[in-house]
Amino acid sequence: MTFTTLISAQDLAGCCGSPDLLIVDCRFELSDTQKGENAWRAAHLPGAHYAHLDRNLSDLSKVGLGRHPLPDAEAFAATLGRWGWQPGMQVVAYDDASGSTAARLWWMLRLVGHHRVAVLDGGYAGWVAAGLPVGSDAPTPAGGAAVVDYAGNEVVYVDELSAGLRDGNLLLLDARGAMRYRGEVEPIDPVAGHIPGARNRPFTDNLGPSGRFKPVDELRAELEAVISGFEPGQVIHSCGSGVTACHNLLAMEHAGLAGSRVFAPSWSGWISDPSRPVARGA
Repeated sequence: MTFTTLISAQDLAGCCGSPDLLIVDCRFELSDTQKGENAWRAAHLPGAHYAHLDRNLSDLSKVGLGRHPLPDAEAFAATLGRWGWQPGMQVVAYDDASGSTAARLWWMLRLVGHHRVAVLDGGYAGWVAAGLPVGSDAPTPAGGAAVVDYAGNEVVYVDELSAGLRDGNLLLLDARGAMRYRGEVEPIDPVAGHIPGARNRPFTDNLGPSGRFKPVDELRAELEAVISGFEPGQVIHSCGSGVTACHNLLAMEHAGLAGSRVFAPSWSGWISDPSRPVARGA
């Protein structure tokens, strides 16, 4: 079976044990960056490798590109090689944060042309609640080699975003909570507010009360209302550091609104240059 956006716990359970399957645990906590890895060591889905947001899905040495800059393609390829990734595999990413971190890996794999990747809907908690098995044995690193490259036109940076917003050709959707978007609070970054012209779509709005994604029809109707006046291909996603923005991209793809992209530096990258404008309020 092929899954390209979301996969249920039941469907994943039916695939477990397949040599064609790669499961990656993406649990991560900003306030305690070792918490997710420690949780993975204690218990994880059978055979799951671990992706550390700071070490494996980012390159924190890069300056001016936000709090979680994309790693170079060569570094990401090395990580994929250690996991035993192969181009034809079904990859499933999961976390314990409603898919908000797992979506980052989902997006990065799509950037290197791998579309057979899905996020576990309901995450680790949903898997456990379904009574499905977990283990604590760490998989053996494969030690293989992978060769990948990013599709550069799928990642948006400041110059393209600024020009598109100025000309009215692009719509920016900010995935942060409403209070952070309005600049009323800012618990992480040194400047509060949002990029002028951005609309707000908190990534949590993609979820129902169960913590799983809303039904496709409901999700599509909401997203179409938010992007009103623009085509999906004109939509650019942003957040604090380029992580939860991927959740909104995932929601749009799952809802059949294909073609939007991510502003990788996001808010933290935007404010790295104090000359860039800042907006506050709704």
